[in-house]
Amino acid sequence: MTEPADAAIAEARRRYPREAYRFVKDAVCFTQDWHGRTRDVIGEHIPEEAHVSISELLEGIRIFAQRQFGLMARSVFKEWGIRSSEDFGRIVFDLIERGALRKSSKDRFEDFIGVYEIDESFENDYRIDVSNAFDEQAEPEEIDLY
Repeated sequence: MTEPADAAIAEARRRYPREAYRFVKDAVCFTQDWHGRTRDVIGEHIPEEAHVSISELLEGIRIFAQRQFGLMARSVFKEWGIRSSEDFGRIVFDLIERGALRKSSKDRFEDFIGVYEIDESFENDYRIDVSNAFDEQAEPEEIDLY
């Protein structure tokens, strides 16, 4: 009998395009930087200060996607076949199996399940910063029409 993570990894190899894998790897780096974690990995050992938890990673993915794709994030993920946080888990554990990422002993595929759905998280929770939009101090940019 196979483990749930093994089945998910096998399914991931058939399901997601390369761009999805590249995005997740970049999102891991973004999340490490966002949390002030080092990305230095020594051999097979990941220093504890470099590791990001699954919940940190999923939040980092959400923020990174909003920065990379804006309101199109939901459409990009749908195009890639990503519908939920579980799909990100499949990609992450596939990357771990391939040696492109490493995990701690606490990381489990099951922790990706049910965290968020793409439709909800990237449609309803999207925030646009308008804090400076109505700032009277800000000078309007001149536009050269010719």
